[in-house]
Amino acid sequence: MRIATFNVNGVNGRLPLLLEWLEETRPDVACLQELKAPDDKFPAAAIEKAGYGVIWHGQPRWNGVAMLARGCEPVETRRGLPDDPDPAQSRYLEAAVSGVLIGCLYLPNGNPQPGPKFDYKLAWMDRFHAHAQTLIGLDCPVVLAGDYNVIPTDADVYKPERWRDDALMQPESREAFFRLLDQGWTDSLRHLHPDETIYTFWDYWRNAWARNAGLRIDHLLLNPRAAPLLQAAGVDRETRAKEGASDHAPTWIELDL
Repeated sequence: MRIATFNVNGVNGRLPLLLEWLEETRPDVACLQELKAPDDKFPAAAIEKAGYGVIWHGQPRWNGVAMLARGCEPVETRRGLPDDPDPAQSRYLEAAVSGVLIGCLYLPNGNPQPGPKFDYKLAWMDRFHAHAQTLIGLDCPVVLAGDYNVIPTDADVYKPERWRDDALMQPESREAFFRLLDQGWTDSLRHLHPDETIYTFWDYWRNAWARNAGLRIDHLLLNPRAAPLLQAAGVDRETRAKEGASDHAPTWIELDL
């Protein structure tokens, strides 16, 4: 089973590119973030025509998450986090697909910091941490996939000194990410590629893509039932190279079920 996460940065504006990626790579599950579309404007018909069942949790102008499953319907188990610090923001969707429980998340950016946006980021991470604790020991594979808006280590960013003041690299953000791993979650890309330079996001500014001045902020975490099934993990970099692309590239894993 190939499970991908992809911050599309506007699902309607980049729908042709999304459909092209689905046709080229045929993921079994695709978790989308930053839809930037209310529920009634989500392009469900086009995605279903491409062969995917889909559920979504939209919001006008900002945020929004969706889960696509090839040839079947995701069975929704949760919409939003328990005790979400701001339930008006659409940031979490959870569903079962073919015996795998998958959480799709769009973690708050937190900039500028310090300030209320960074406080909200940390509060959201606390609630996510508490929910993840309830999933870690389930007797089924669990995958938490999405845009975490956290650069875990200096090895995950081009020129880390330029990001020291950014919310994505603050000690509190990193500590919250590693508290997840301490629960027993496996960072799938780092597990298979511990020493490689891997980026999943390249800013539109300063010719970042051409210079490979990227960040690794899109992650797929696996519980102890899923981790032994991990066969491959990677980034569809060629999608980022296309005209009009999102600033994120799809990131994926393959599980041997």
